[in-house]
Order: sequence, then structure tokens, then C-alpha cells
Amino acid sequence: MLSRLLSIRYLIITLILVFSFLSVSSPAYAVDTYVRRYLKATEPISLDLDRQGNTKEFSAEDLSTGKELFEQHCLNCHVGGETLPFPPVSLALNTLAGATPPRDNINGIVTFLRQPMTYDGTEETFWCREVTENWMPQEQIEQLAAFVLRAAQEAPGWGTENFLQE
Repeated sequence: MLSRLLSIRYLIITLILVFSFLSVSSPAYAVDTYVRRYLKATEPISLDLDRQGNTKEFSAEDLSTGKELFEQHCLNCHVGGETLPFPPVSLALNTLAGATPPRDNINGIVTFLRQPMTYDGTEETFWCREVTENWMPQEQIEQLAAFVLRAAQEAPGWGTENFLQE
């Protein structure tokens, strides 16, 4: 009787561990629905790293992490890709490309986040906080930049007054 109880207990513990492992490690749970639906990221995607034609691949999980970082640190001023403190300069792709230096690639966005400059690049701006390496390591800031860039490329209405109106 005791050995039977121990084997049932062992089986229950094993099942709990297996299901816990599957729910934590399964990438399907780590991908945000917005990323899957609006950014069309189910497979890794290549994004421009710089203006020299270099690219870098980002997974749907990377973009989901970037979205999470955006929501935590940028959403107060950039709802739907708009720029609430200065509406003429949104996070739309054409606006990012028109900045000096251009911010329509991963390195351009990261450079801006590390040292925020005005749209024309002539002076520091205080509308955005400087994101130091201590605050956000390189991998995370690139995930954030990848989310912004991919949203500017694919999200319906990103950076416009028609955000998410299909």
C-alpha cells in the first residue's frame, strides 16, 4: 500500500514538473498577440541595422520583449507611435527616416535613445530620457528599437491619428 502511494505521489510530482516546464519554456506563450497579428512576426525577421545594408534578425520573442520595454518606458509619450509632447514628429517610418541622423534602422534608433537629439540633430533634447547602458543593456535596447522599427513598417496607423483603424 505504501509503495503504491509513493508511486502515485511520484507520478503527480513528475506531471506537475513536466507541465510547469512546458508552460514556461514554450515560445508560443512568449509571443505577444499584437506582435504576431500587427507586426506579422511569426518567424524571425531581418531589420536594417544601419544604412550600409547590414541587417540583424529578430525573433517574435525579441519583438515581444521590445514591446514590453516600450510599454514600460515610452508609452506615456508615444501612444500608437505618436509623440505627444511634439506631435509633428511621430514614430512613423517616413518621420524616422527624415531625422538627422536618420532613425529608420536599429543603430539609428539606439543612437538616439543613448543620446537624444532634436529632430534636426543640432542639439540635445529633453523630451526623451537618455537610456544608459546601466539602465538598458545593448540587447534590450536593440529589442526596443526593433519593436519601434517593425511597428513603423507594419502596424496599421502607427505614428498617425488612425492608429489601429483597419
